Amino acid sequence: MTAAPSQTPARRESAPSGILVRTPYPLATIAIAVGTVIVITIVGFVLGDVDLGLARALNALHVGALGAITTAVYHVISPGPAIGITIVVTGVLWLVRRDVRPAAAFAGTVAITWVPSDLVKELVQRPRPDTSVLPHPFATQPDPSYPSGHTVFIVAIVIALTWVLRDTRWHRLAVVLGTVVVVVVVLSLTIDAVHFPTDTVASVVWALAVAPAARLVWADWAMPRIPLLRRAPMSGAR
Repeated sequence: MTAAPSQTPARRESAPSGILVRTPYPLATIAIAVGTVIVITIVGFVLGDVDLGLARALNALHVGALGAITTAVYHVISPGPAIGITIVVTGVLWLVRRDVRPAAAFAGTVAITWVPSDLVKELVQRPRPDTSVLPHPFATQPDPSYPSGHTVFIVAIVIALTWVLRDTRWHRLAVVLGTVVVVVVVLSLTIDAVHFPTDTVASVVWALAVAPAARLVWADWAMPRIPLLRRAPMSGAR
């Protein structure tokens, strides 16, 4: 009798996990993001200086060590350093996971959530808090105030990182520490009075609503069309 030919174990794609898990309700996700962006934009045109009094009160706290810390926070997540932070975190994720896809999904989600907020900022053109009435005025910033790009960035990077770590033991820690970081950034920007409090609130809402849509568009729709990002590492099946 002839020996049966040996069979090569089948290979299959690893099941998506973390940030690569597909969105179950894509149309609703897009609708929520678009609706939120429209509402935030409309609200920006009517805010004026409605919360200038609160901005002044918070800016009164900008003294001593607290003032130095809030100023440092503002500079650390300015656009240049923020891009650098995103690149470094993306590289670390790629190195640790040994898979470019979670790293690429992370970077794309952050970028697509963050960058469009600057377009709304230029459209709305809300002035920064009036430095002439602030007790501890910060250096005048040349760009408009609403929404806060700093806040959108930090919330986006926290959300994306918690998604990457969703199926790991680090997820809960990432959520807790990420929440603390967001609160610190929001307080720092409002104590510096480089933004109105309503700028930062709108920015948190923006990121919470837009990040899921950004992940959907990039990780679910765009990445599968890019050869390098199309397939997960293969695993053997018995």
